[in-house]
Amino acid sequence: MKIKFSITMILGLVFLCSPGCKKFLVHDNPSGVTDEEWWKTETHAYNALASIYAGVPAGSSGRNVMFWSGLSDEAVCRGDFRGNYDIYTRGLQNPTWDVAEWIWRDDYIDVRRACRFLENVDKCFMDDQLRTRMKYEARALRAFYHMEIMLFFGDIPIVTKSLTPLENHVKRDPQEKVYEFILAELKECAENLPGEYDSDETWRISAGACNALIVRLALFFHHYDVAKDAAAKIIGSGVYKLYRSEKAGVNSYAELFTYSGELNQERIFFKDGGCGNAWTTFAPSGIGGETYVSPTMQVVDNFETRQGKTPAELGPDSVAIYRKNPNYNNNRDPRLTASILYPGQSFLDANYILAPFDNATSNTDKIGVQKSTATGYWIRKYLDPRDRQARSGSLDFMYIRYSEVLLSYAEAAIELGNWQDPLVMQYLDEVRTRAGMPAVDKQRYNSAAMLRQLVRRERQSELAFEGQRYFDIRRWGLVKQVMNGPVYGATNPATGVAVKVQERSYTDRDYLWPIPEKEIVSNPEMTQNTGY
Repeated sequence: MKIKFSITMILGLVFLCSPGCKKFLVHDNPSGVTDEEWWKTETHAYNALASIYAGVPAGSSGRNVMFWSGLSDEAVCRGDFRGNYDIYTRGLQNPTWDVAEWIWRDDYIDVRRACRFLENVDKCFMDDQLRTRMKYEARALRAFYHMEIMLFFGDIPIVTKSLTPLENHVKRDPQEKVYEFILAELKECAENLPGEYDSDETWRISAGACNALIVRLALFFHHYDVAKDAAAKIIGSGVYKLYRSEKAGVNSYAELFTYSGELNQERIFFKDGGCGNAWTTFAPSGIGGETYVSPTMQVVDNFETRQGKTPAELGPDSVAIYRKNPNYNNNRDPRLTASILYPGQSFLDANYILAPFDNATSNTDKIGVQKSTATGYWIRKYLDPRDRQARSGSLDFMYIRYSEVLLSYAEAAIELGNWQDPLVMQYLDEVRTRAGMPAVDKQRYNSAAMLRQLVRRERQSELAFEGQRYFDIRRWGLVKQVMNGPVYGATNPATGVAVKVQERSYTDRDYLWPIPEKEIVSNPEMTQNTGY
């Protein structure tokens, strides 16, 4: 497997680190710094560890986690220079697909950084307790990067040492073995990493983050007992809680994704500054933004009314009303307006009305216009008006939030047959009421099947555009059902007709991504996934 640094990789990544870190990145260059020169002090160790953290996913940059919504039924991606996500939804991806190549390459670069750190940090003169903690951080991150690759590609090589050019021909390990490796590493790291860090280091991977990754991993493979136990540890730690604004009349859920709510105890694992360029990724063009990810009709329809029923459950007349005006009479789940901008809505101030169906030449918010919405909807999450003028900022991206853990506990308990566990209702109610929704109707949701339906709807309402929908529809076995056929966007209020955006195609082949062609060519031991 060719995972050694190339010149182009280095040029694209050195700017992420300090000057000392640049030397660490280019070590494999014969003219670069030697290990004897590098691994000496605590500062060297910190810089080397920082290079491993560079791969932690961001929302609107780096790994582009929010773009993963475009791989599912909740969004459409446009703008190939940020990655050609759209061809995946039409079944046109192949071994030269840029998105697959980037993730494979970047994750294995981060794995290699972690291995080099673990092999050399003992040479540094530093506090032994700090060194031990750093080793667990590196191991946890290495396990996480393996996990990310496996969830996309299936069988992958387990790499636990920095490979030389003569060692890079390695085989793929079975997915089951990779799973066990990741699980064992995360469990041990969770037992040895801090539950909390000082305020200036809260971005580091913690015991809670390790357990939250275990929850995601175990749910994906239907190991519900493992997921439930890991979620219980997070909940029982007392470290995390749902964010609630201290300001009267403010929607806590909406504020969570702004600078006002940025410092909170809900974030378990986050990327510092990971949504700093949200304005030039999601915002309407007419107010200086750029739009590359656009919500679909499906995700809008998923939100309940304030009475706890979806428009579809209320009947065809209600569907027609709420499609023309998604927040008709201000009667929808408040998470809708916190997550999505829609036609006719005023944004920033009452004078700016979103009009994607207005065909005036001067209207840069028209559907399909370059850098405008593809569907008539826009993502609202992480758009803070304070970023408008500079068109950039420093908002953190929350990769895992506490609300997800509560929902995951509920799902795991239901799938284990424990749907009557009182904690299931308690955690669902906590998530819903924080957002301004009513508690669960216990008379209606009185079976495992009904609660399963509710949990799945809650996950999309709560976690929309945060990157989990793609994995959810795959693990639930719904992906072929929801990723085939036409995709619709907003409904034109004047005509009552929804815009058809595209036709999608998904087959069994698409469940796993193609191994990058460069990897196949450079490694004779590497095999390709079926169908590619």
